[in-house]
Amino acid sequence: MTDALNIAGLAKTFGENIAVDHVDLTVPQGSFYGLVGQNGAGKTTTLAMAVGLLRPDAGTAHIFGTDVWADPARAKALVGVLPDGLAMPERLTGREVLTYLGLLRGLSEDVVAERATELLAVLELDDAEKTLVIEYSTGMRKKIGLATALLHAPRLLVLDEPFEAVDPVSAATIKTILRGFVEGGGSIVLSSHVMALVEQLCDHVAVIDKGRVAAAGPLAEIRGDATLEDRFVALVGFSSTPGTKGLSWL
Repeated sequence: MTDALNIAGLAKTFGENIAVDHVDLTVPQGSFYGLVGQNGAGKTTTLAMAVGLLRPDAGTAHIFGTDVWADPARAKALVGVLPDGLAMPERLTGREVLTYLGLLRGLSEDVVAERATELLAVLELDDAEKTLVIEYSTGMRKKIGLATALLHAPRLLVLDEPFEAVDPVSAATIKTILRGFVEGGGSIVLSSHVMALVEQLCDHVAVIDKGRVAAAGPLAEIRGDATLEDRFVALVGFSSTPGTKGLSWL
């Protein structure tokens, strides 16, 4: 079975800062894969290179066997991406955004209209389909971003912090959709620094620390007898000795 995503030797530096240090990672087909790490660990940069949004200094990325940089059109047809801080045409409504992006991808008008209607309904945005994106709440923006990622029926979803600043009701809706996507044969890579969320959703996990993979594999193997948070803290070398970072006036 071809892996959903295979990353080999990906590297990226910005000036003297090594953001990603020759990362190797394999995402099995049909898995819900969590990518965890502290802010600045290199998760976003790694995913941006993996899906063709940022050219790496070294290494390769393959989506279902297709080289992301040698055959970008084919690779991007297989993946739906929700980047962190996704920018959108804010003077369009949610339906207009979906219509524009669907036609840009080469889908027919009938298919775009049908899928847009279904996505707006499932994501509970149908009541706001005539509202400009600039007036959307953070949760609504995340949901319309997920809709754009799903619109062309990808086989792989790559989601960078999809639950950040999302209210509990919107989060529950998104979780239901993502679980259904995997149950239907899809594969997901989800980046987050919230360990409890990854434990709740994912069956595989990779810990990224200082641009490198500290551990990767099935969640149960990485976690062991501890919680994922405890295992993560042990891997990244954080010291939690009481009083070491206390505030003198408290």
